[in-house]
Amino acid sequence: MKGLYFQQSSTDEEITFVFQERENLPVTEDNFVKLQVKACALSQINTKLLAEMKMKKDFFPVGREIAGIVLDVGSKVSFFQPDDEVVGILPLDSEDPGFCEVVRVHEHYLVHKPEKVTWTEAAGTIRDGVRAYTALHYLSHLSAGKSVLIMDGASAFGTIAIQLAHHRGAKVISTACSLEDKQCLERFRPPIARVIDVSNGKVHVAESCLEETGGLGVDIVLDAGVRLYSKDDEPDVKLQLLPHKHDIITLLGVGGHWITTEENLQLDPPDSHCLFLKGATVAFLNDEVWNLSNLRILKDVMEKLSAGVFRPQLDEPIPLYEAKVSMEAVQKNQGRKKQVVQF
Repeated sequence: MKGLYFQQSSTDEEITFVFQERENLPVTEDNFVKLQVKACALSQINTKLLAEMKMKKDFFPVGREIAGIVLDVGSKVSFFQPDDEVVGILPLDSEDPGFCEVVRVHEHYLVHKPEKVTWTEAAGTIRDGVRAYTALHYLSHLSAGKSVLIMDGASAFGTIAIQLAHHRGAKVISTACSLEDKQCLERFRPPIARVIDVSNGKVHVAESCLEETGGLGVDIVLDAGVRLYSKDDEPDVKLQLLPHKHDIITLLGVGGHWITTEENLQLDPPDSHCLFLKGATVAFLNDEVWNLSNLRILKDVMEKLSAGVFRPQLDEPIPLYEAKVSMEAVQKNQGRKKQVVQF
């Protein structure tokens, strides 16, 4: 039985994906569940975080968002039994790769998969669904009537965040990084209040948001990264399309919430003072700081997927033997739709 792993170079900059033969899984005991994997989604690996957490291994398992059928359960398992269809996210320190036919996982990382939901939909939505809940529910307390700016709304995560915001009755503004993204966002139903095309670098995001909100600013900003420097000092063309941190602070309304994915965000004293005057908050969306023991989030994501609230952007399913090449592309941030391996 083969599984997909990655090996990090001595410089910690490049990683190599390899298939390796695995030993037979140990006897399923205590609160662990043996699972036949039916689908596993592809997501970027945060190698910097692994290094900071001192997680040193020769080979790291790859693939964490899984859906499958329960084969066996330990003596202390109370939520599942053989033949149950489940979905979940493997923990960061999991010994088993999701890209493998059979894995062993603690029951607290799993929930039942609704019958109407396909394997690929379940695996392809669970992570982005949890991220969207964390950002909009726990970090910014989204409610009906609020205005929210979701950057890069045509991405796999942005799509789910927009759908959750609409479901909660919020007014959504979003940015598009290309003409194709703009057309995708304009097809949303219910419609997005304003789609801001930033692909040519000429449109000012702050001005557009203030105009849309009558000068009040938006209540919630969910960024997809920010520029810390001026465009002249930023060599990366992709980063030049991101809003500057001052733009975000400018467009934020009184009592607003800025949810950022920028782990190296630097706020100077004038920035902090402006946020203080607005009574605004800044929160960091860290993918790994989820309270996964709170199964309610995972269950709610699956229920909304089953009810059609979430309609994920999924690419065509790929076979396991293509996972290595596909992960290399995902790690380089190539492709817009979520990719899922189907077994």
